[in-house]
Amino acid sequence: MAARLHHFLLLAALLLLIGGASSAGDVVAAGNGKVRMELYYESLCPDSFEFMVDSLARVFKDGLLDAADLTLVPYGNAKVDAHGAITCQHGPDECLLNTVEACAIDAWPDVNVHFGFINCMEELAMEYKHQEWQSCFQKQGLHPKPVMECYKSEHGHKLSLRYGRQTDALLPRHTSVPWVVVDGKPLYDNFGDFVAYICKAYKGRPPKICQHKQPGRDHPTVQQAAEAGNRVGYNSSDFVLNDASTTGLTWRGLMTIDNLCFLSGPDHVHIRERRTASSFCPG
Repeated sequence: MAARLHHFLLLAALLLLIGGASSAGDVVAAGNGKVRMELYYESLCPDSFEFMVDSLARVFKDGLLDAADLTLVPYGNAKVDAHGAITCQHGPDECLLNTVEACAIDAWPDVNVHFGFINCMEELAMEYKHQEWQSCFQKQGLHPKPVMECYKSEHGHKLSLRYGRQTDALLPRHTSVPWVVVDGKPLYDNFGDFVAYICKAYKGRPPKICQHKQPGRDHPTVQQAAEAGNRVGYNSSDFVLNDASTTGLTWRGLMTIDNLCFLSGPDHVHIRERRTASSFCPG
């Protein structure tokens, strides 16, 4: 009897382990399979709204959102004084719109919803019509109440302070806006190539956009365009991906991303910035 009970308990434990393993695998595939992309920006910065309207909207096309989790952080280069008051780089209107956009994210957590609203606001900013931002409620078919109540209340201010803490906690610290982080790595001045970095980092079946050829690129697909980057951000000085010797290797311009020269070896890549757009890579 004791032996039979022992076998039964072992079988039950085994079934629980199998079931648990399957569930955990499902969670990893569904929850952790996407590449994290974070955009740190400010609402009235020309570079920010141009990037959002002209480039970031691609996340919602050709299945890229199936590969990426997008997080918007509306704060940028704002500052908080000792009393908790926020001063924004482009004045009080920017502080107001940053808070409105923070409230939109809070009110509609679905990125498909809040991005549409925020993108509408940034389109108005591009046209110097940012004071008409409330028209985006009707344009997007959204009820204004949750956002209007939020940005006029202490809750809206707390959201902005929270985004400020998140921005100030960046390591390395942001040096400009927009500041794009993909898969935990800042893209620095390469933020315009965010699609390539998402495609490279994504381990699942590549979305259609990752297979598209890039006009004017030497590489046939956007996925290949990030290969030499090895998931490391670009900066203005030379940097090395590992300590391997460069003896016997030559610099070659492997692709045209911000005028970088790439030194490729069997197991490493070095990257150096060209002095000018027309200069050659060092020999």
